[in-house]
Amino acid sequence: MIQSIGVIGGGQLGRMFALVAKRMGYNVVTLDPTEHSPCGQVSDEQIVARYDDFDAIDLLGSKTDVVTYEFENIAIDSVRRLEARGYTVTPGSDVLRITQDRLLEKRFLRDIGIAVADFAEINGTDDVREAGRRIAWPAILKTVRGGYDGKGQWRAQNGNDAEKALAESGSLRLILEREVQFVKELGVVATRDQNDDIETFPVTENVHDRGILAMALAPARIGADVASKARRMATIIGERLRIVGTYCVEFFLTADDELLVNEIAPRPHNSGHYTIDAMVCSQYEQHVRAICDLPLAPPRALSNAVMMNILGTGTGNNLTGVPQLLSEPSIVLHLYGKKHAVTRRKMGHFTVLCDNIEDGIAKAEVGLAKLSWKTKPAVV
Repeated sequence: MIQSIGVIGGGQLGRMFALVAKRMGYNVVTLDPTEHSPCGQVSDEQIVARYDDFDAIDLLGSKTDVVTYEFENIAIDSVRRLEARGYTVTPGSDVLRITQDRLLEKRFLRDIGIAVADFAEINGTDDVREAGRRIAWPAILKTVRGGYDGKGQWRAQNGNDAEKALAESGSLRLILEREVQFVKELGVVATRDQNDDIETFPVTENVHDRGILAMALAPARIGADVASKARRMATIIGERLRIVGTYCVEFFLTADDELLVNEIAPRPHNSGHYTIDAMVCSQYEQHVRAICDLPLAPPRALSNAVMMNILGTGTGNNLTGVPQLLSEPSIVLHLYGKKHAVTRRKMGHFTVLCDNIEDGIAKAEVGLAKLSWKTKPAVV
């Protein structure tokens, strides 16, 4: 029987997962290099160490019955080490190997018949020229590994732009992807358990600002046929990837209702934060259920919802306007316990519970405008 869960990564995703796991009676041990990390603050114990510190990884495995991770940019050798020593890690290294490498991920999707934008591997200028002959410009050059929230990406109008970006990247392994002319970005959060059962949450409509998710609308303002297709594609991906746990598939929706997969996140996702307040069972509880071999809950909505991220601005670490925000009774606030509100850092979010998505958007925008980051006044 599982009694203790290890979490590699101490950010906000781990924090929200740990809060649910604690509610369900589990002991939580976090591994993260930053003391008093957001996840560590609410865990029973935090091991302060790098993700590639094998002694610390071994200690995490010895203290827990199952290990999971809150984001995919971790050392895969650490996961493989745990597996080699007989510890249970979910999702496993086979999933991580694919999802932390954009080329492997795109090839995996293409091979199972899932539509993706045209892409090419780039290792030098010759590859750029060859790719330019079969991929229409403009295109997006991305690092194959790492990068998130718009980082590690360059937009190229032509081959010259791509070659400049290649030089700027420091000759990292790159992937060139055709820029998709989309009308909406969508997400499907789903969970697969150890018996191959899969439950999918409502499709979200994801609104980004300079590569970072700003707002997620649940459900998305799309037709039933598109929503059904997106959930079906996410289910197929989960089955073929054989992932155990909660994951998210992000899509581009084109003007002719074509769905192209942008990427897979092998863990709970920012666009699924609304499920904490608007669903009977959240994406985090589903993840606990899956990795602890408990039955999944059929997702049931309590309300429509609009989730708005709260980003740092670099103007101070004291969030003002919270009383004014919470004067709207339909708003639920979540702050992540981060000390420094660095520019565009995710510091928290709030969820507007609503009957009508348009009303929810309006309340979210008004609410966000009430918040600001300021320097605390000096104590005299």
